[in-house]
Formats: sequence, C-alpha cells, structure tokens
Amino acid sequence: MAGHYFEDFQVGQKITTVGRTISEADIMNFAGLSGDTNQIHTDAEYSKGTQFGQRVAHGILGLSITSGLAWRTGVLEGTVIAFREIKEWTFIKPIFIGDTIHAVLNVTETKAMPRLGAGLVTIQFDVQNQAGEAVMKGAWTVLVISKKE
Repeated sequence: MAGHYFEDFQVGQKITTVGRTISEADIMNFAGLSGDTNQIHTDAEYSKGTQFGQRVAHGILGLSITSGLAWRTGVLEGTVIAFREIKEWTFIKPIFIGDTIHAVLNVTETKAMPRLGAGLVTIQFDVQNQAGEAVMKGAWTVLVISKKE
C-alpha cells in the first residue's frame, strides 16, 4: 500500500493500528540491543518484589513497537521523509509480558512546507493495552512529501 501524501492527511483523521503482543523475547532482545539490563526488565525473581510484581517492558521498547505499529498502517510507507520530533511522551502504565498493545493515531496539525515539497504532520498517539487502558501517549511530528502535480 502506498503511503499518504501530505495533502491526504486531515486534522481529526483517526487511524487505529493492529495489535502486537509483547513477549519475553522482545524484552530480552531489547535489553541486549540497548544495554538496559535493569532487573525490573530481566529478572523475574527480583521483579516479584517490586510494586509491579512481575517484569515490565522497557518504556522505550513500547515506544519502538508503537513506531512499528504506526508503520504497519501503511500511511507513512514511501512518503515520510523524516521523523522530526516526539512531543510530550508520557508513560502511563507498565506493559507486561503477554500484554497486547495497539495505538489510536489522531492527526492534530498539518503545516505545508512548499519550499521542501512536503509538509509537517503532527499525530497524537494513544497507546492502549488489551483492556483498553492507556499505557502511553504523546505526539509525533513527521515530514511527509507532497503530491507531485
């Protein structure tokens, strides 16, 4: 599926991603890749004694998976030039092994940049678990190419 051009994005437009279940392998692979081996993520016995009672996914892992979920919608495929900014990202609830997250994307602002042949699109993200509870939220700004006339 070809991505949306700048002109295809409309303020108020909502897109819901598919879900993705977080696995132990996701957490351990991310710990290895990032170097963040904090016990709250990697040690089941240690984590039993925390306020969460179990291991939690890295917040940045959840953010990274959200990026992949947004990509899977197809709206940015082949038309996004650059990921410009993350605004006011908040981690609200922990993501546990076995949780399935998805995101609701809401276009909140568009700004044409004719000099670049593109425009800025600001998208609000509401990331939810399988129970519909918000686990993180914030906004991203992406630079998207304009239609060639």
